[in-house]
Amino acid sequence: MSESMLIAYRHDAHKFTGQSHDDAPVMVDGIVVNQSVPRGADDDAAALSRPRQTGTQTVATHCDHHRLSLLTGETVFGSRGHSSATVECDVRDLLVVESAETAHKRWLASDVAAAFNESVYHPYTSLKYHTLLVAALLDNYRAGHGFADLRLVVDSAADGLQNFFEATVELMKVMARACGHDSLAGFERRDLTTWKKDIADLTGVEYAGIGKDG
Repeated sequence: MSESMLIAYRHDAHKFTGQSHDDAPVMVDGIVVNQSVPRGADDDAAALSRPRQTGTQTVATHCDHHRLSLLTGETVFGSRGHSSATVECDVRDLLVVESAETAHKRWLASDVAAAFNESVYHPYTSLKYHTLLVAALLDNYRAGHGFADLRLVVDSAADGLQNFFEATVELMKVMARACGHDSLAGFERRDLTTWKKDIADLTGVEYAGIGKDG
């Protein structure tokens, strides 16, 4: 991989410190960072995750460069033992590499990179996956492909998830028939029982065990 690919992995180094692109240093340990990515790959990647316009915070109470979790709404920074010392060391390892292949592997495995957002205005976005997407787009552009040529490839893990959900639905249909219904919509509360006494007490679902103490 060429120098341009390393630029892709280093182009948003300033977002680790929350500095603007203009105010951020251009060097980290003798390595040039925060350069513009060739072929418009950065703009294309950003357009896939957030609106192009900036200036409006989508979460008024959150205004720093740490990513918010979509599941909890809380910052993920520090949840995995992050500290200033470890972050500085891990960020350096992401940026100060001479091989784009090594850079890719480190970004892919990095918990620290996943703790930062792509934009303060859109704190649920991920700097880690934005950077990986920029590199993927640039690699494809260098190979002669255009943005319109690219497609999302569903891998075997997604196929497995689909099979799991389909099998679950089929099992639910079997249970519906066993309860005397001809569709899932026929399920009623009286069809539910539990063998756990505490669940029965909490939910009001009929207890299927023997005796009050189970």
